[in-house]
Order: sequence, then C-alpha cells, then structure tokens
Amino acid sequence: MQKKLLTLAVAGALAAPGLVLAQASVEVYGTVYPTFGRVKYGDGFTARDVSAASGAWLPSAGIGVPAMSKFDVQAPSSNFGVRGRESVGAGLTAWFQIEQNAPLEREATQAVTVSSRNSAAGLQGGFGNVFVGQWTTPWADMDSLWAIGQVSVFGPVTSLIGRRETTGTAPNPAVAINKACTTNLIPPGGAPVPAVGTNECDAVVANGGVGHSFWRRASDMIRYTSPTFGGATFDLMYQVPEHKTVGIANGSTVGAEPSMWSSSIKWTGMGGRARVGVAYDRHKDFTSIGNNDTGWAIKGGWNFGVVDVGLAYEREKYKCAVLPFNATTTTFAAGAANLLNQPALCNGPGDVEAKQYAVALSVPVGLGAIKGFWAKAPDMTGAIGVGQTGAKMWGVGYEHRFSKRTSLGVEWAKIDNNRNAVFTWTGMPPNQLDTGTGNTPVFGSDVTWIFVGMTHRF
Repeated sequence: MQKKLLTLAVAGALAAPGLVLAQASVEVYGTVYPTFGRVKYGDGFTARDVSAASGAWLPSAGIGVPAMSKFDVQAPSSNFGVRGRESVGAGLTAWFQIEQNAPLEREATQAVTVSSRNSAAGLQGGFGNVFVGQWTTPWADMDSLWAIGQVSVFGPVTSLIGRRETTGTAPNPAVAINKACTTNLIPPGGAPVPAVGTNECDAVVANGGVGHSFWRRASDMIRYTSPTFGGATFDLMYQVPEHKTVGIANGSTVGAEPSMWSSSIKWTGMGGRARVGVAYDRHKDFTSIGNNDTGWAIKGGWNFGVVDVGLAYEREKYKCAVLPFNATTTTFAAGAANLLNQPALCNGPGDVEAKQYAVALSVPVGLGAIKGFWAKAPDMTGAIGVGQTGAKMWGVGYEHRFSKRTSLGVEWAKIDNNRNAVFTWTGMPPNQLDTGTGNTPVFGSDVTWIFVGMTHRF
C-alpha cells in the first residue's frame, strides 16, 4: 500500500497541471548501493612515460606521486526512476521509463540530472520492441550474461571490460587528449563549426579518441529488440549523427558525422543455466574523421550448480588517420598531428588494437555466495605512440542475501595499472593530488579497494 501511495504521489508530481494520469501501470523503482571502505592509491606519476615512443611531441614522464590511502563513503550506480506501461489495443503496449543517478553524496562525479540513465519510450508487440531515447547499448547489456563474480558494482564491468572506466569524466587511455566535451571532433577549416571551444557534451561526442570505451550509454538512439525465438534475442541500436557538421579546409568541404551502430545476439537455455552472446559495434568518426572504429565481443557463462562461471572476451580496432591540413598553423604539414582531428597518441596513420578478457565465479554458500573475478586489458598495440596502457584486476568477496531485495557484502579488489594506464571504478574518491576533477588515478597508480556494502532494491 505504501509503495502504491508513493508511486501515485511521484506520478502526480511529474504530471503537468490539469492532466490526468492515464497509464494502466506506473511505478517508482530503484536500487541503492550504500558502501563504506578504504581505498589505496599506489605510487604513480603526473604524466605518461613516452621513453619508448617515437613522437617527441608527446608529454614527458612527469613527476612522481607517492602512495596514499583514505576512507570513503559512496553509493556508485545508485538510481531511481519512474516507468509505466499501457495496453493500447491490437496486441500493442506503449511504455516509458525515466531514470537518473542517485549517488547519495553531494560531491558525486556522476550526472544527477533527470533521465541521466536509461530513459526512453517505445511500442512493444508481437514484432518485438522499438524505442527511442537514451539507453545502454546491446554491447553493454551483454555483461548481464557473465558478470556474476562481484559484490555490489565493483568489478570488471565498471572498469576494464569495454575499456570503460579509465577516467572519472571521460573514459579513455588517451586521457587529456581525448575528445570529451570539446570540438576536437570538428573538422579543420577557416571557421570550424561550431566555434572552437564550444562544449558538445552529448554522449556521441564525449569519450571519443583512440582507445575510447565500447561500454557506453547512447543518447539520441533508436533501438529494436526482437521477440525471443528458441531462447535467442536480437538487438540493434543506431545512434543518430546529431552532431554532424561541415566546414571548409583550403577550399574543400570537409565534415564530421559522429554516429554509431551496436548489435548483439543473445541465447539462454538449459533452464537458464547456459547463456552466451555475441556483439558487434561500429563507431563512425570517433577517433578520426572519415573512419570507423569497430569491435566485437563474446560473453556468457554456465551454472554448474555448485559454481556459476562467467567468461568475457572483447576486441576493438581504432582508426588513426592524419589529415594534411594543420588547423593551428593553417598550413599543410604531412605527418603532423592535426589538433582538431588526430588524437595525439596515434603514432601516424594506421590501426590501434585493444582487447580485454575476464573470468568470474560465484559459489553458493547457504543464503549467500562467495564471489571472485580476474580480468586483463593488455597494452594497446599498433599505431600508438606510447606503451604500457593495459591493466589487470582481481577481487574476492562474500555476499549474503537477506531477501530478494536486500543483500550485504564485503569485497577486496585491486586494479594493477601499467605505467601509462589510469583504470578505476565509477564513484571512487579523488586521487592523492585531490584536484576535485574526478576519480582518475595518476598514471601507473594501482587502486586497491576493500569495502562493506549493501544492495537494496525497491
């Protein structure tokens, strides 16, 4: 009764004056992850080490930063939302969902605006489900098939897998040289469109550049999910080129059309014990204009009863390409890094390749489970001007289930960053320099996290 009253109160507050709530089913829902723990940041450096790189224009090795530890209270990935469904006849159902982050702290690095998480509206029927808005991609949604080895949200899915969390604000091994929230993706010309310095924080533009993550929540997207046939489901998503631009460079028309496709096929069988999925993504103009970054992944698992095992493997290919026009000098300089188009970590034209893989285990013990995981992101290879961009991580913990909605767990986890890597988890406290700009560790700093956390769903 209390939940129904709360639902009606929130729905009434969201409705415009004079409108009558016409949904057949509307509910308030959410998940909170209150967590207390101790984090340790290992020794690191303020800049990457390029001693093995060929490009003298890259940053220097930087200044050494000593290790440090501190306590933290956080609730990363906590969220709440409103969703509703209504039968509209002919076997069709109209639905909507509006969801946002609820980090439970004032100094959160996560967006807390309305609809900052999965938010969309669509129409569902015998043909499947078609919806538009903002949603995690089919690539990202496949992680539900294998990620059973972590307590709360601290595991490979929110860090190494998908090369997701390498900085607090814009995941990318090319930290500080990526295209997050800038016009770097705009082609060169006498008058770049829009003007240089204009923010473009849409998800399709943010987090571009060489090594950008393939785990993402896409906005401006349209998606189709098929019905289930023999345990198999097909997903296809397209993120439209809202930030398509044109410009003039030396009398020639050039333009950027940042957009992306994401697709997957998932199958579950044997009463849910067996599950497997394959995903393929194509990201246009994310690293260099006129080129597509591509990636594929296979993920799944098998529940043997005494132990549940999950496995994941991903591979991405990023396209580096230097345009001859240099926007800084307004001259043609073959081989020079174009500051409006070429990510500085590209070591000339060519491909940069990355891969990640992981294993997860969950062993039931009474009303809980012992959980563990191991994951690795090897150094990126190919046309990249710096090495040591990979990391390893592992963790072990125990989670006790009090009910279907509430559990309590403890976990020890560590990310072992290579010299030029900065992987971490969403929502972690600032590093030992505490610049207040996010949870990015300094270069090469390992992150160790031991915590007690609760998960509560409502």
